[in-house]
Amino acid sequence: MPPPPLHLPPSLRPHLLLRSHVLNPLLRRTPCPIPSHPPQRPRRRLSSRASSAQLADAGAAAPQQPVRLGVDEVVAGFVTGKRKATEVAHAVWRSIVQKGDTVVDATCGNGNDTLALLKMVADERGQGRVYGMDIQDSAIESTSSFLKMAVNDDSERDLVKLFPICHSKMEEVVPKDYPVRLVAFNLGYLPGGDKTLITVPRTTELALQAASRIIGSGGLISVLVYIGHPGGRDELDVVESFASSLPLETWVSCKLQMLNRPIAPVLILLHKK
Repeated sequence: MPPPPLHLPPSLRPHLLLRSHVLNPLLRRTPCPIPSHPPQRPRRRLSSRASSAQLADAGAAAPQQPVRLGVDEVVAGFVTGKRKATEVAHAVWRSIVQKGDTVVDATCGNGNDTLALLKMVADERGQGRVYGMDIQDSAIESTSSFLKMAVNDDSERDLVKLFPICHSKMEEVVPKDYPVRLVAFNLGYLPGGDKTLITVPRTTELALQAASRIIGSGGLISVLVYIGHPGGRDELDVVESFASSLPLETWVSCKLQMLNRPIAPVLILLHKK
């Protein structure tokens, strides 16, 4: 025999109605409706003049900035063969360089390091500066074009000053009243360029001496030496000799090298106390 109908007073009926709307979907396990045509994200169009690898490093090809790993994580990745020496260098730079600092890219190349440094020093006050130089006009042109592609803000891009000069002459273009936080070297030949045009030990030694004079207390000289080409090991010998000669009281010199990869680049870091 069915139970008699339940008659509730009017004051309780809204509460029961509300509760039934909340519980019924859960009890019935009704799946969420799926739209027949999910919205499509607009595709970003990039100029063909900049390589996809460069723009990916700049964060231009991704809608969100990649998670930046700390120095410890990147060094651990380098030890396990999962990270490159360039990644270690950039992680160390980020731990040293602050917004508004003055830095030097002593070998612009295609502009990857120049852009990375710009992102580290650029601030809302427009006080950060990147002084970039390369002895090859093609490298300066490549860096300039890459920055135009990767940086939309003209005022931010203007923080970079490019000079077609030898890195040994950096003191001629960097203002003396601006203590430099970082000087970065990427020694070897221009990627994609003439492999016979390379940095050489004599001017590199002069450039390291100049860098040691303009770097401020707490600053860093970062030297990535490529040794797989003729003359590369001679240049490494000069860099190691210079690093070893720095006084212990005011400098810390260290080297990261893959010993069982004989032509892997060598990273030398010189920190001024």
